[in-house]
Amino acid sequence: MKTTLEIPDSIFRRAKSKAAKQGISLRQFVIDALRDKLKSAAMATQHSWIKPGAKPASLRPANRQMDALIAEVFGQVEPQVGIPGKPVQS
Repeated sequence: MKTTLEIPDSIFRRAKSKAAKQGISLRQFVIDALRDKLKSAAMATQHSWIKPGAKPASLRPANRQMDALIAEVFGQVEPQVGIPGKPVQS
């Protein structure tokens, strides 16, 4: 499909330059950029509690929130210690 977009000059120049450095057309550069943006947006929707590119330290508040919700719904879960691959006997 053909379309017309207004792109600020500074962004157009940067995109054209980056495409040239990668040895691809501006058209392909824009297609790739849109595909990447849509993919990351879909992943963010699937895991809205995780921000794309989040570092582990920034996930700690989200982990605490999730732990609190799990404890609220299911009660406190006692950690099970055992040998991986073998069922824990109670």
